[in-house]
Amino acid sequence: MTDSESDPLHSVEGRPGKSSVENRWTTAAYRNEDLAVDSKADASPVTDADRAADAVIVARLETAFPDIPGVTEERADTHARLQQQGLERFFLVDPLDGTKEFINKNGEFTVNIALVEHRQPVAGVVYAPAKERMFFGYGSGKAFEETVIADKDGKGEGKARAIAARKPDADGLIVIASRTHRDTKTDEYLNLYKVKEFLAAGSSLKFCLIAAGEADLYPRHGRTMEWDTAAGHAVLAAAGGSVTQLDGTPLLYGKTERGLDNPFFVARGAIS
Repeated sequence: MTDSESDPLHSVEGRPGKSSVENRWTTAAYRNEDLAVDSKADASPVTDADRAADAVIVARLETAFPDIPGVTEERADTHARLQQQGLERFFLVDPLDGTKEFINKNGEFTVNIALVEHRQPVAGVVYAPAKERMFFGYGSGKAFEETVIADKDGKGEGKARAIAARKPDADGLIVIASRTHRDTKTDEYLNLYKVKEFLAAGSSLKFCLIAAGEADLYPRHGRTMEWDTAAGHAVLAAAGGSVTQLDGTPLLYGKTERGLDNPFFVARGAIS
């Protein structure tokens, strides 16, 4: 099987999420001191950058893969279609994961695109424009990081390098947790482990830092949606890590019976 057959995202020229139009617009919005912020029905924030990135990504995916439907955070009609049709293969898109980080301008927001097949994320792209880091994965042993500068035309970018989850050091784990959602349940869970260092990060960067061997464990006891986790899940799995529910059962996707939200989960590196 060729790379393009095993990972449709890999076959798109420039890959979705790497579009210069989207990157420059999102970066410009990030730097805008007068960024307009609205609230959704659930009181979560949304900006024009969320909507613009969504429009670009969806258009590119529909052009490149007309036979693969997409489910995106910003379009409720796509959620309903998933529920009605019970899709076995679909894209999951979060055009701007970590909107609070985006608004606070700490750089820890990402663009997430995943391909889900039979309830598993089999390919994913996570791009952090402000940090110039793009992660992508599409099957066991095929996880990569690439430097992507949002303001450039791509000519100065570095080549993709392979990444892999690490085995933790004997003196303890490096734990990464949400910058804005850490709670007492997370701290209680971590009491089960020998921890030597805590890191904080926003958005799906947490999965990717484990995939890159920069951390070992990410437990999540707060609410997340499928588009928040699928792309990072795919990258981490490709790097040799795992994402499971707290009881060790698989974290699945297409959970229309839950409204596409996730149960609590834990992401691990190469922890035996």
